[in-house]
Amino acid sequence: MTTSDPLIGMFLALAASPDGQVSPLVQLIPFALVLAIFYFVILMPMKKRQKKVQEFLSALKVGDKVVTTGGIYGSIAKMSEDAVQLQIAPNVRVDVSRAAIVGYQGQAPVVEASNS
Repeated sequence: MTTSDPLIGMFLALAASPDGQVSPLVQLIPFALVLAIFYFVILMPMKKRQKKVQEFLSALKVGDKVVTTGGIYGSIAKMSEDAVQLQIAPNVRVDVSRAAIVGYQGQAPVVEASNS
């Protein structure tokens, strides 16, 4: 049996052993493929989403009109490192966690609501 593709020939040579057992290297190929698929389907998009959320939260500034995870609409009156003060009505301000802000008013949320 001859093959014209050198890659297939290499895999056949790796798979063949003198005592008839499959090479351990060939046994690792499916495992490596599963890990690669897991990385590209799950981990890479998650990292992109986290980066997008982090950029959104760091770009917030006083005066932005935002929405929180609880559905509170307000404009940012004051900011600190981990909290934001929202003005939700005249003379009514509430402090919320910076991570509780999911997007700007009237736009699609940057932070997707979790299903848990």
